[in-house]
Amino acid sequence: MLLPLCLFFAQTFDVVLTGGRIVDGTGNPWYRADVGISGDRITAIGDLRSAQAKQRVDVSGLVVAPGFIDIHSHTARNLAENPNLENVVRQGITFVIDGQDGGSPLPLRAAMEKVAESKAVVNFGWFVGHGSIRTMAMGLVNRKATAEELQRMKDLARAAMLDGAFGLSTGLFYVPGNYAPTEEVIEIARVVGQLGGMHISHMRDEAAGVLDSVRETIRIGEEAGLPTQVTHHKIIGAASWGKSAETLRLIEDARQRGVDVSVDQYPYTASHTGSSALFPQWSLEGGSKSLLERLQAPESRARIKTEVARRIREDRGGGDPKNVQFNRCGFDPSLNGKTLADATALRGLAVTIDNAAEVALDIQHKGGCSTIYHAISESDVERILKYPGTMVASDGDAPQFGSGSPHPRSYGTFPRILARYVREKKLLTLEDAIRRMTSLPAARLKATDRGLLQAGMYADIVIFDPELIADRAEYAKPHQYAVGVRDVLVNGEFIVRAGNMTGTRTGRVVLGPAREKSTTN
Repeated sequence: MLLPLCLFFAQTFDVVLTGGRIVDGTGNPWYRADVGISGDRITAIGDLRSAQAKQRVDVSGLVVAPGFIDIHSHTARNLAENPNLENVVRQGITFVIDGQDGGSPLPLRAAMEKVAESKAVVNFGWFVGHGSIRTMAMGLVNRKATAEELQRMKDLARAAMLDGAFGLSTGLFYVPGNYAPTEEVIEIARVVGQLGGMHISHMRDEAAGVLDSVRETIRIGEEAGLPTQVTHHKIIGAASWGKSAETLRLIEDARQRGVDVSVDQYPYTASHTGSSALFPQWSLEGGSKSLLERLQAPESRARIKTEVARRIREDRGGGDPKNVQFNRCGFDPSLNGKTLADATALRGLAVTIDNAAEVALDIQHKGGCSTIYHAISESDVERILKYPGTMVASDGDAPQFGSGSPHPRSYGTFPRILARYVREKKLLTLEDAIRRMTSLPAARLKATDRGLLQAGMYADIVIFDPELIADRAEYAKPHQYAVGVRDVLVNGEFIVRAGNMTGTRTGRVVLGPAREKSTTN
């Protein structure tokens, strides 16, 4: 909103950003203007050369944009070991949404209060996890819920929404979410939708069954009557590459008939989850103790090995054990950064899929590893990114710098979009890319006071050099901060100034639609 010039002289701003290229988050073309900030809000945008300001910052030649919103993040789990979140803020991220893939703290309010008390660097919000709800109601069992258990799950979802969740996350690939029939999820999602929330899903299958999984995600939204989202959308395994054309057609057809469905994505050709992703879900029922018992029984061990080998060949393994890369192995840190092919060779075995499956069973028996899977096609990444309803999300966390071999997405997701897909490949315009990082996720979350550069909005702002911004993290050398972000403000305060962390912590817990629109401090 451009205010009359006379109003600019009637107030003294705390901060004025002068001479920048305003990319306001709407997707509209950039324009040049000054930004005035008072307290934690943007209070004017226009020609502020003559306005009074406690601090005037020249941002000529730089882009001034809303702070980036990471709608799929796992940052909270690392907050104690990495409270500065430098890998997050150096990407220009000012707001992260946790509680993903069906997993969240319960009760949610206690987790929110803990983060609020810690004075976080960036803003935090949560989804409530269906898997956590199911575990609390009935444990890690592979069966349908009873009527009483289903009611308990609905009550837990309602309580989390009233605590301030933005919606329901499902991890239908993972245990115990994989054990839930679609009808169970719909019943819980209906409660969430009635309280203004959305549904976001790590689908049951992102490989051979990806089309049915997209249909299920759409069905949940359609029948439960709430917005639904395919999160970190990707196509896993060479046999399925190219199916993004069909998944996006399913999504667009659903939108045409009135289903509110959208997508988010990270711009990499590798996924990241546990080594248990190679194991059949039935083998994980009851937790690690039960899995160990199955691995010790010859008949069940053989069945598990057959499925692990199939998943190496056709699914997350991408057809070759070298595509399975361990990034953190608590029982044996020497495996960090090595591949399943390396681990197989270290045992003195020929690197075959059958031998690799045997080694994978042994690794899981010892506790498993956090694992990166190189099994995604760049052409699918680009097709999904070009879809107008796709927003950017890291699916990353906040690793301790130098520890392990994390996925580079934790350091580089948002700058990578701006460097690789805007500046180099010109797949997106700058304005559209920033829309996907700001106003699009904000609108999805119903966070109506963030995600845009407009008077009255919270002053979450990133200032970067469009010619220099880039990711530096690589799979072989992941601990490298992104470059090109000069300044970051969160709630009106600089947390990065002239390229340096300030030590200021002004992040807040942002509450979802079922609670009063305020923040917990």
